Parts: sequence; structure tokens; C-alpha cells
Amino acid sequence: MNTLDLAGHGPVIPVIVIDRVEDAVPLARALVAGGVKVLEVTLRTPAALDCIKAMIAEVPEAIVGAGTVRSIADAQAAKDAGCQFAVSPGYTSEIGRACLDIGLPLLPGVSTASEVMMASADGYRFLKLFPATAVGGVNLLKAFASPFHDVVFCPTGGITLETAPQFLSLPNVKVCGGSWLTPADAVKTGDWARITRLAAEAQALRG
Repeated sequence: MNTLDLAGHGPVIPVIVIDRVEDAVPLARALVAGGVKVLEVTLRTPAALDCIKAMIAEVPEAIVGAGTVRSIADAQAAKDAGCQFAVSPGYTSEIGRACLDIGLPLLPGVSTASEVMMASADGYRFLKLFPATAVGGVNLLKAFASPFHDVVFCPTGGITLETAPQFLSLPNVKVCGGSWLTPADAVKTGDWARITRLAAEAQALRG
């Protein structure tokens, strides 16, 4: 799979932080019910890999990947768990080449022109701008458009339902990442109907 294919499934990829394995399958089903199939589960909690495995096993219509991949070991763990893609918060050639070696499609994070150049040199042309709003947001993406005319982005970090259309309207933005689809309080209380509603709202966004 080419990571750019992920953008074809909808305008928003949820960035998921999950603490309990028992929440994984109902959460994935709630997102899929709202039309959101591409799920990025961050490796920020001890339960993350087990949550990923459960989602893959029991929600086959979902496309599950690992986020917050920071090392070769993280990449290998994601691959072993069955992830279809990985997302990193930043970029090093070491992790970029490791993902190529193990056949794990990577959406690398960048926040500067130098990082865009490094990732591009290793063959990556679809990049995550992170943390998007903190590093310049829409204005930075507009500035990147000319020198990096062959690169497209998935801005992530600080984006909301209200601001997402501003990003999605840019020619060099194919999809954006958002944590607002899976609020911690909704996950904690098992309010899956709310998450389905949020997913449907996000899926309906157009640039």
C-alpha cells in the first residue's frame, strides 16, 4: 500500500490514544459506523499494540496503523502487530529506511523545510506536518507549496472540526489528522454513539 491511498478513504484520519484493550473494538466499530475506516492508534500507552491487534482481528473493514512510531523497534512492533501503515512524529533516515526494509508504509512527520528535504531524498512525498498549528499551520503549508511542489501533506496537531476545512482547501493537503474524533471522556464512558456522530461529521468535511 502507498500511504497516499489512505487519503482516498476520507478527509480525516483519527489520531487515537487508547488505554484499555476492552475499548479497542467498540471504538473501531464506532468510527467505521461513522464512515471513518483509516485508524491511527498511537503507541503512547502500554495497551496500544494489543488494541491494534484486537482491531485488526475483529474489525476487518478498518485500515489500522500505528502512530508515534519513534524508533526501528517501534516500526518492527507495528509490523509484527499487523499494522497496514505507520506514522512518525518526526523524520530520520534511519527510521525511513527501516520501514522500507520491512515493507511498512510510512507517513513521516516533518515540521521544517530541512525535514521535508530529508524525507523527500529517501523517497517520501506524502508527509505529516506536525504539530501543524504550532509550527505555522495553513501559512506554512502555503509557503511550502512552491519549493516543494511535488510533496503533499497530512497536517496533524491542533486541528479541529472548525479549522479542518481551511487545511483541506489547500492544494497540497490531501487529508488531515485529528484527535477530536475520539475524545478521552467519550472513550472512558463508552459513549460510542457520540464517536460515531463525530466520525460522520468529519467524514462529511470537504475542502
